[in-house]
Amino acid sequence: MQIKKIVSGAQTGADRAALDFAIEHAIEHGGWVPEGRLAEDGIVPSRYRVKELPGAGYPARTEKNVEDSDGTLIISRGELTGGSLLTRQMAEKHAKPCLHINLAKVIIFDAAIDVYDWIAAHKIRVLNVAGPRASKDPGIYGVTRDILETVSHIDTISGAMPGTSVHAGNREGAADGNSAQAENVEQAVDILVDELSPRAKSRIAGSTSKEPEGLEDFFVRHVIERFGLEAENMALLKSCGQVSQQSAVSARQAAMVIIERLRERLREIGQLRVIK
Repeated sequence: MQIKKIVSGAQTGADRAALDFAIEHAIEHGGWVPEGRLAEDGIVPSRYRVKELPGAGYPARTEKNVEDSDGTLIISRGELTGGSLLTRQMAEKHAKPCLHINLAKVIIFDAAIDVYDWIAAHKIRVLNVAGPRASKDPGIYGVTRDILETVSHIDTISGAMPGTSVHAGNREGAADGNSAQAENVEQAVDILVDELSPRAKSRIAGSTSKEPEGLEDFFVRHVIERFGLEAENMALLKSCGQVSQQSAVSARQAAMVIIERLRERLREIGQLRVIK
């Protein structure tokens, strides 16, 4: 992930979700908080490596976090109000890149693609994350974590796919005649082995569940779109059915067949390398 540091004001809700994501993924984190480390639930816990802004309250720390970052991501489930609206106004004041994701208008998967593309386009290294506090939106913590997790998974899968965009073109499926297609499971696996980054291969090969740990939702969707499984790639669907010994399979079931065979192939490759 190209993000080197995540900052926020450490308020409950979206702010804490971003900091917890950074901690879990070993990404540097920080940010400014009001004097006294104030938040709506009391004192900001010491595990968060944030700094007090002397003599300042919420508005001042909001502006400082915008100033000290390369860009600001605001996540909400409705129009911006209060501190979130102020955050956008501060980004405009300081001419800093700012992306508002309104989950009342876009699903998390597509939102994550928008965030990924925005981060890449603006070369964001220090990301400021803001949004409603928990008392205003009790569910904002979870959806903020979901978006950031999905962005990191997109980065893992897409990082080494020359000529493959995660933008709108891919949302409509990969069966456009401009990239290699597969008529059977082994051909699909061959293509994925060629396209996936080493990091993605390692994570997939090392996973133990039916769906690659941490990548499941995005990667299943990627496989479905990459091979046109919802666009009636009948030959590949039939091949997946034969491998799984089912008369008919859904797009998701077919994707899981391909992923399971991919995992097996990657482990075989790894074993051969160890023997050599």
